[in-house]
Amino acid sequence: MAHVLVSPLNWGLGHATRDIPVIRTLLAHGHEVTIAACGNALSVLRKEFPDCHWIEYPDYPIPFGSGHLFIPKFCATLPFLFRATVREHATLEAILAKDRYDLVISDNRLGVYSSRVPSIFISHQLHYHLPLLYWPVECLGILVNQNLHERYDRIIVPDNPPGPLSLAGKLSRPQTDVARERVFFSGILSGTRQIACTQDLDYLVVISGPEPQRTFLEKTILANLKNLDGSGVVLLGSPQKPRAATRIGDWTCVSYVSTEEKVELMNRAQCVICRSGYTTMMELAELGKDRALLIPTPGQTEQEYLSWYYEQNGWYHSQDQNHLDLKDDLELARRYRGFPAMPKTSANTRRLYDEILAEYLE
Repeated sequence: MAHVLVSPLNWGLGHATRDIPVIRTLLAHGHEVTIAACGNALSVLRKEFPDCHWIEYPDYPIPFGSGHLFIPKFCATLPFLFRATVREHATLEAILAKDRYDLVISDNRLGVYSSRVPSIFISHQLHYHLPLLYWPVECLGILVNQNLHERYDRIIVPDNPPGPLSLAGKLSRPQTDVARERVFFSGILSGTRQIACTQDLDYLVVISGPEPQRTFLEKTILANLKNLDGSGVVLLGSPQKPRAATRIGDWTCVSYVSTEEKVELMNRAQCVICRSGYTTMMELAELGKDRALLIPTPGQTEQEYLSWYYEQNGWYHSQDQNHLDLKDDLELARRYRGFPAMPKTSANTRRLYDEILAEYLE
């Protein structure tokens, strides 16, 4: 039995939830797993895997908010991020000195690697998409990624290979020889699963994102509900508010739900209205949802690129939240066909284990 350290970044829940099927696969093969994380990411994984060992392992707060000035703000925080990753790496070496590990898996934690233990990096973003004005920063990002990727034995990209089934488009294309030598396209990795149920919800609205954009979207959505025919559920993405549900006509609004409840609601929904974060997109692909309306968080260039990319491919309709008209946009969303059929998470994790993980663990 091998011992694996899995450490996801705590910038939202996406990194943690896409690691769920990877951890399940490791446990199914009889390996011991220690989860090293913090905040909501650790809470979700501890609830999902109560029998695993865990370590409270701080990372670093999100260094940018939303809005169209986020890139200058992000660049201003780079010295802070560099110092934080140095501390993160030192903490990892202390962890490795206390116990034996056969493999380290980092999901987007830049300091979680070791020269003493094989290390794997999980990321769908091998290339950064920025506005033309910031092309020097985009070029610098290629050099930074090259330096980062040299620290890892393999890079796992939770996407299909470049081509007609790629969900991340140019974001997941390797830009350097270092990345091309180490990359493994695992296909989608989603903690969401299909369940047998009736699609009795016309709509599911998932509101998320940093403030103040989350609140702005909430107000816009709630003001538009009266114009829609049908029923649905609105998840407000506000765990700090009381959980009690409220009614607006045929709609139910809830501040937050558990992971299990969200999985059920996504399966029941005929149409999903959500941000275009990559983990959410993998959930749509896993569930085979052919109707969705995407509303990228303003200023978050990854979401804006993905929304544009999906619109160009005829997969999903996207709308800027400042120009959102739910009735008209949902009518437009009917004209799109959803993601093409692709291998699901269960098959992808089997191949990931057989072709990559087993090399280090058996």
